Amino acid sequence: MADVTAGDSPATETEGKPAGKKKRIIMAVLGLALLGAIGFGVTMFLGGEERVAPPPTPIYMNLPEMTINLSTVGDRPYYLRAVISLEMTDEATKLALEPVMPRVLDAFQVYMRELRPSDLNGSAGIQRLKEELVRRVNLAIYPSEITGVAFTELVVQ
Repeated sequence: MADVTAGDSPATETEGKPAGKKKRIIMAVLGLALLGAIGFGVTMFLGGEERVAPPPTPIYMNLPEMTINLSTVGDRPYYLRAVISLEMTDEATKLALEPVMPRVLDAFQVYMRELRPSDLNGSAGIQRLKEELVRRVNLAIYPSEITGVAFTELVVQ
């Protein structure tokens, strides 16, 4: 019996070594995969920001001064004096605007004549006016479009 136990002992040691080597190899591969995943995650979330091109410099087109009488209920007339600049991103839009400028000015005046002085109260009223003017210009010059309207002067009397 002593021989049998002595014989079993070396056999289990030699069989255990290959299993230990396999475990070490698997652990090493898993460790490298984990390090690779961590490195990938770090570069995706922290490193290498994409460079964004600066926004294009806006181009402005000044419109002539407009004096428009507003819609009123009482006897007292109210007037709106506005100097407007149209903001666009490219020269092509400016070129598209030039032939239809009389139509744009007419659309502005027809719309603004229907406004009441109370429609222009506060910044919300002015913002609604800007949005409506942008919409009217963009309808006139479709498929080109302007990006905004700037009031260089806006007076309600």
